[in-house]
This record gives sequence, C-alpha cells and structure tokens, in this order.
Amino acid sequence: QVQLVESGGGLVQAGGSLRLSCTASGFTVSAYSVGWFRQAPGKEFEFVAVIRWSGLMDYADSVKDRFTISRDNAKNTVYLQMNSLKSEDTAVYYCAVTLEDDYTHSDKYSYWGQGTQVTVSS
Repeated sequence: QVQLVESGGGLVQAGGSLRLSCTASGFTVSAYSVGWFRQAPGKEFEFVAVIRWSGLMDYADSVKDRFTISRDNAKNTVYLQMNSLKSEDTAVYYCAVTLEDDYTHSDKYSYWGQGTQVTVSS
C-alpha cells in the first residue's frame, strides 16, 4: 500500500527556514519522481519542486534559489528545504508521486500525502 506522510510544517517569520519531510512506504522513492506542490487558500495547486528517479531536480521559478529538494534513499524520504521564506509561500504543502514526464501538473500524480501547513508571518 502506497503511503506518503508529510511533516515539518509550522509557523515561521519571513526570512526564516523550514524543512519539510515526505516519508514514503509501499514503494521506493528512488524509483519514481516525487514532487512537492502547494495550495494557498482560494488558489489552485501550484508545482513547487520535483526530484526525478534519475536524480534530476527542477523548481518553480518562484522558489528557485530559495528551496532545495533532496532525497535520502536509506530513509525512503524526500525533503524540501525552504529558506528565505516569504509571506506568499504560505500554503498547505503536499508531496506526491508520479511516473509521468510531465511532472509540473498535479493531475499527473497518482498518490498524495495529507499535506502540511506552512505559515509565514510578515
């Protein structure tokens, strides 16, 4: 049974940092593409970052140079290190799994975690 569990969200001041974790079970993260998405109130899902099975990483322009995605194969966990946080980063963050090459669209992902809230105060 595939399961994804996010953790690490919370309240942080603008300019601060958080590290989100996405711990997987039922599959091996290194064999799939694992992406992070976020959804702010009243807005659609937004692609944030992905780490592909090959190790290739990609980011949304809005988070490039501030966020870093990484993977610990031994822990079967994907991380999202978020630095220099801004108020506009406030959202529920989700990790998800896909085998598709079109990794920026949420409808290409098959399994999702429950989400973790990130709130950035200005």
